[in-house]
Amino acid sequence: MSFAPRDSHEAQVQFALERGVPAVIGVLGTIKMPYPSRAFDMAHCSRCLIPWGAADGILMLEVDRVLRPGGYWVLSGPPINWKTNFKAWQRPKEELQEEQRKVEEIAKLLCWEKKSEKGETAIWQKRLDADSCRSAQEDSEATFCKSADPDDVWYNKMEACITPSKGNGDVEGLKPFPERLFAVPPRIANGLVSGASIEAYLEDNKKWKKHVSAYKKINKLIDTGRYRNIMDMNSGLGGFAAALHSPTLWVMNVMPTIAEKNTLGVIYERGLIGIYHDWCEAFSTYPRTYDLIHANDLFSLYKDKCDFEDILLEMDRILRPEGAVILRDNVDVLIKARKIIGGMKWDFKLMDHEDGPLVPEKILVAVKKYWTVEDNNSTSTR
Repeated sequence: MSFAPRDSHEAQVQFALERGVPAVIGVLGTIKMPYPSRAFDMAHCSRCLIPWGAADGILMLEVDRVLRPGGYWVLSGPPINWKTNFKAWQRPKEELQEEQRKVEEIAKLLCWEKKSEKGETAIWQKRLDADSCRSAQEDSEATFCKSADPDDVWYNKMEACITPSKGNGDVEGLKPFPERLFAVPPRIANGLVSGASIEAYLEDNKKWKKHVSAYKKINKLIDTGRYRNIMDMNSGLGGFAAALHSPTLWVMNVMPTIAEKNTLGVIYERGLIGIYHDWCEAFSTYPRTYDLIHANDLFSLYKDKCDFEDILLEMDRILRPEGAVILRDNVDVLIKARKIIGGMKWDFKLMDHEDGPLVPEKILVAVKKYWTVEDNNSTSTR
């Protein structure tokens, strides 16, 4: 997952998405990153000029929260190897020296072991026994977070405390990829996701393999390379992305903040990627950056939260011309959505569930067409 702010290099996220690389507009500021704890195997920062040692290292504490035990942090650029590079960077060597000293100090507090420093790049590894290591440190200033849920991050401020590694799955239980896609994730195996048993997880996998098989019959372009950037707006356990997995595409799994179950940690344990988001707000991406958008029960979820029109217009904003949409929901909800879609110049069709017309759940498939303001004016005139 790549993210960058809109600054003097504001188009870099757009460029990444156009290359078919997962990316969102984001920034390390004062709010927690929209990812679950223990999500990433590696965090990388190249010449990002972030003041890692400022505010008691609170930004490094946030990186530690999302990094799995055994995971790596790679820092490239200032202040690494400042003795050699301070002239080229045009910064005082005393300032760079102090900056690297702070980084090293906080890394030690976090029980990150420095594995390498070569050229402008340094690599640390978070110890597998990080919690025990921190507790055993003499004169340690480590303060552990008391939050009951380290994955409760939406609009929550970063904390100057260390997130305990235990209690959020078992990194040693992760299978190698791609076996990890369908193996039982540690969070589910350990009963850490309420209402998500092993049996329910396995059944969900079977269901989505069946649904995706039906999608491929409806839309022959899936898995041909035509759709590279795909979004699942209500990802659940990640079954859609896992069933669709292919080297020709990637899926942005979005976990609505109002979802009944917070399963984004499970999605990361499956070797997939995702992000928290509230669909009553705009998504952090540029216009026309996704080729295919999938939404399962999304409109039922937001029925009394915000207008369907706003969600559909946001989908239209981020969907590329000739991109496709697949909506799966209750028939009454889809009929309401269909009325709005009729005015959006999408080609669409409401279809029966793959198990037949008696199933109340239906499928709406649509394709966004090319059109111009002149086309819209001429339509309005007629």
